Amino acid sequence: MRFILHLPFTCQRVSKPVCIFFMALLFGCSSQKDAVMNRAFHNLAAHYNGYYYANEEVTKVEKAYQKAMKDDYNRILRLYPKLDSAQAKGFEKELQEAIKMASLAIQYHQNSKWVDDSYILVGRARLYQLDWGNAIQTLKFVNTKTKDPEARHEAIIWLIRTFTEHQEYNNAQAAIDFLQKQKLSEQHYKMMLLEKAYLAQVQNNLDDLVKSLSLSVPLLRKKSDRPGRIYFILGQVYQKLGFEAEAYNYYKKCLNTHPEYEVDFYARLYQAQVAEISKSKSVANARKSYTRLLKDSKNKDFQDKIYYEMGVFELKQKNETEAIAYFNKAIRLGSNAQVDGEAHLKLGEHYYQKRVFENAKSHYDSAVSSLPKDYDNVAAIIKRKNILDEFVKHINTVRLQDSLLAMVRLDTASIRKKIEADWALKQKPLTTSKKKKRTRIEIAANDNPIFTSLDNEQPEGASWYFGSASAVANGQTEFVRVWGEIALDDNWRRSQRTANRTSTPVVTETVTTPTNETPPAAQVDNPVATKLKELLGILPDTKEKENEALKKIEDALYHLGDIYSLQLNEPDNALAEYENLLMRFPETEYAAEVLYRVSLLTRESNKTKSESAATQLLQKYPESPWAKLVLNPEYLNEAGKAVVQQKKLYEKAYQVWQANLPDSAEQLLTKAFLLGETNFTPNLELLGALLLGSKKQTDAYTKALETFITKHPNHALTPYAKTLLDKAKNNKQNQEQANNLPTFIKNEKAPHYFVIYFDNEPNLDTAIKQTIPSFNTNNFPGEAFDLRIFPINTTQTIAVVGVFSNKEKVMRYLNLFNDKLAAMTTLKRFNFSNFVITEENLETLTRIQKLNEYLVFYTRYYQTENP
Repeated sequence: MRFILHLPFTCQRVSKPVCIFFMALLFGCSSQKDAVMNRAFHNLAAHYNGYYYANEEVTKVEKAYQKAMKDDYNRILRLYPKLDSAQAKGFEKELQEAIKMASLAIQYHQNSKWVDDSYILVGRARLYQLDWGNAIQTLKFVNTKTKDPEARHEAIIWLIRTFTEHQEYNNAQAAIDFLQKQKLSEQHYKMMLLEKAYLAQVQNNLDDLVKSLSLSVPLLRKKSDRPGRIYFILGQVYQKLGFEAEAYNYYKKCLNTHPEYEVDFYARLYQAQVAEISKSKSVANARKSYTRLLKDSKNKDFQDKIYYEMGVFELKQKNETEAIAYFNKAIRLGSNAQVDGEAHLKLGEHYYQKRVFENAKSHYDSAVSSLPKDYDNVAAIIKRKNILDEFVKHINTVRLQDSLLAMVRLDTASIRKKIEADWALKQKPLTTSKKKKRTRIEIAANDNPIFTSLDNEQPEGASWYFGSASAVANGQTEFVRVWGEIALDDNWRRSQRTANRTSTPVVTETVTTPTNETPPAAQVDNPVATKLKELLGILPDTKEKENEALKKIEDALYHLGDIYSLQLNEPDNALAEYENLLMRFPETEYAAEVLYRVSLLTRESNKTKSESAATQLLQKYPESPWAKLVLNPEYLNEAGKAVVQQKKLYEKAYQVWQANLPDSAEQLLTKAFLLGETNFTPNLELLGALLLGSKKQTDAYTKALETFITKHPNHALTPYAKTLLDKAKNNKQNQEQANNLPTFIKNEKAPHYFVIYFDNEPNLDTAIKQTIPSFNTNNFPGEAFDLRIFPINTTQTIAVVGVFSNKEKVMRYLNLFNDKLAAMTTLKRFNFSNFVITEENLETLTRIQKLNEYLVFYTRYYQTENP
């Protein structure tokens, strides 16, 4: 145990009276006595033994937490490290030792002045152990029991931290409010301000964060106060709040503290961002600052971040071309996924504002895949990305289908010429003129949209060779054509390696005579022929394919109008898409809705057009909900109220129908129908059909289901209605077959067999022989069942298990078999069915060999009674 009093002398080095004095002090002092000598001894022993060692351990843990903290300079730095259970477990030994040593100081030196401090150390250790309850209880104990105001203040400060880490923000704020009314020492006032700032930070309250930190600045006199870090955080907060002059000053203060290199780098980088730019000289100086950062070899790993910030800077100066170039460099050179994602985000925002939605979509895709999931405002970024995905999909659909419809009118030779022209265009070097720079992809997209769609190239290829998948593929093809298939190694171009590059040794049975001729180059597909074949395969060259293409265009134009109108908030573009849809497809299924939206979009800007659209809507589609909205803008509210009433009547009608009272249910449905046609009406119609079925009105029931399916092809209940219709038709067919059944006899008390039947399939009989005996042994021990397998007709075989004394026992066997079939790995992969049969009926079935007729009998007399 390390609980040892270290005296700075020995009896040999001091006089005998002094030695006797300290010996008396050592052996005569009791922890219960309050004499001066007793207090002096226990203060000395508690301070330099239990408290000292406990404080060392807690301080070690705090430093380890700070060292392990990974700073994300793309966000506001944390004031304190984030506590987590994994780290807490790693520090368990040190924290337990701290609690032990502090507890010894409390136990053996109760009248010393270090008892309160030792309790606070225990509370801090519990905090770092994530033992919230005990930490809070310990610190509250000091607050309520101590007579020392300094100890009380420090305990409350650590209580604030504990409440903050445990997300008890109201309690933390209450403790802060209490302390602010107290007279605090400078040290405790500083600690309170930092804890208040930390509470504001975790709640993302930037105003309170900057206010508290600013108040703490004059008190940051020690290196342990980490003034450089706090100045940097203040700079970040002011920059985010838009106070760039204040941010600049705090970044400058941070640099004056000579912080660690990474903080120094980002302080200089962000200082250049917020530098006051009022003259061209200032702009030049800012750019020189970025250039110096790039040239500094120590910043090699931060080049992507520097280029990104240069892009942000140039955007602020309205230099969009330079900004785009810098963002692309940041993406190209970067190894930091977040910087990469932020650069893509900036490019996506730029192209979105410019309404170049295809480019914006590509960059938003990359941003979402690169940015961390907890990135600021990531939900809005993902939402815009999804909108752009949908939007660009519909744009490409219209372009592709229009191009295909135009091309189908050309002959094959003309199509080939277009493909050859496009291919030749792609082989030309890119223009490098500063006045006009167009990439191959841009040319192809503008002149021949069909080829871009087929190539699936990115809308933004820039001028970088490896940014274009097709350019890389073309280069590889051309290389193989010229040089052949060669190994990737040094000196591949030397003439003496020609023989090695053309082929690899292959052992064959044919012996050839060596010649000096070089083998032909590897066969390469003709890209023009490949493209032509691909294109001809998707051309809408039949009436059916043409109609499919037109339907795709119709749907896409409708969705584009909706996205422009409802999500991108661009009424003019929405109006253009809607009018294009009505012009190209006058009888479109979306006509009523589109006319309503045109009327709505032009209500303020063009009243004549608005009234014309409304008139067409009322004349052509008077029963549509959109026409009713024109006549009564409150229609949806009123219809909503009607739906609520209809749902209540529907629920009652359904309950009455379940109680086998179809007539009463029909009366309730009639009341629901009288409330008018709403979006809930299909539910009422389907329940009406079910009422007909329960009344055994088979033909009317079938007719009602067919009408429902025809009337509501896209309703959510239509698949269910189709299932009911199929079942009704099968039941009718089975009933017709049942009228001509052979002589099968129903006898529940007769001996029964369990039967598996299947189409003649190799290995299935073997699987049955392996599985059934094991199943019988495991589930029916003591029972002896026979297993026979034989053909029932020319195409089907049955396996018979039995015999069972009555129907009840065989049904139990059947149900258990079906329940455990999923675990029968040998058997479950085969297709088969099963049923039960009496001994007498099995003889009849074997004799007449009409399995289907027995299955009808089985369904009627077994399955309907045993669902």
